[in-house]
Amino acid sequence: MSLSDKHMKVLITGANGQLGYALQKTAPAVIGAGKMLLQLIPVARTEFDLAQPESLLARLDTYQPDAIINAAAYTAVDKAEANQELAQCINATAVSVIAQWCEQKKIPLIQVSTDFVFDGKKSSPYQPDDKTNPLGVYAQTKLAGELAALENCSTSYIVRTGWVYCEHGANFVKTMLRLAAERETLGVVADQVGTPTYAIHLAQMIWQLLVQRPTQKIFHCSDAGVASWYDFAVAIFAEAKAVGLLEKVPHVKPIATSDYPTPAQRPFYSVLDKQITWSILGISPCHWQSAVASMLAAYKKQQI
Repeated sequence: MSLSDKHMKVLITGANGQLGYALQKTAPAVIGAGKMLLQLIPVARTEFDLAQPESLLARLDTYQPDAIINAAAYTAVDKAEANQELAQCINATAVSVIAQWCEQKKIPLIQVSTDFVFDGKKSSPYQPDDKTNPLGVYAQTKLAGELAALENCSTSYIVRTGWVYCEHGANFVKTMLRLAAERETLGVVADQVGTPTYAIHLAQMIWQLLVQRPTQKIFHCSDAGVASWYDFAVAIFAEAKAVGLLEKVPHVKPIATSDYPTPAQRPFYSVLDKQITWSILGISPCHWQSAVASMLAAYKKQQI
């Protein structure tokens, strides 16, 4: 690592996505015990295309980062069922290329993964070392990406998360706000349970991980508490009305997953256990309902 100029260059892939935005927004000015100035290299798909793994090494040699946060992924869960080759390329093959480069340079790689690596048959929060069993193509390729990072780079970390939303980009919260303006009644799935994750909190956790570099390799990160998509929607509408983003709250009707069939099978239960993350990184957890309030307040400011 070349740090003679007291700069630490961190490459952020998927820079235009929700997490990419949040990582840039929450980046510390200085990082580590050496108080190095943090220099971000945010790259979008046009500059760093994981669908073309053969092009990545030349880009990495040009950027010469001191750490990489891979926040880019093929995340279209249902479309992945018909696009297995592309999902595998972006979520696993490209990760292998990046991880090998990081290993050669002895720099850390933070690979962002998903709660969908679990099959949802458990009834208590998933621990980082619990057995994985992905149900669909998206989940299978993300697990392959985890293994590619861990097997090819001794300085890699896996951060599993789920139900991510932010004031930037497309997500469930914004979809609910749009539908609330269009409909009086909404059916929302009530038998899939997980935990919403505010991208800002996820980004803050990742920066903390990069600073501390613990021996633990796999981390779980979402906000505190548990919710179904139905619970999430009800909270969004209540908070949106409270802050003046909605005049009228629609009637929310709980529905079953079977009432809303999708190409990809999803886990019914994907709550992640974050105790290790909070303990090792010294994080004070925020309940997901408080996080929704924070996001909607930030979103409202953007609308003014």
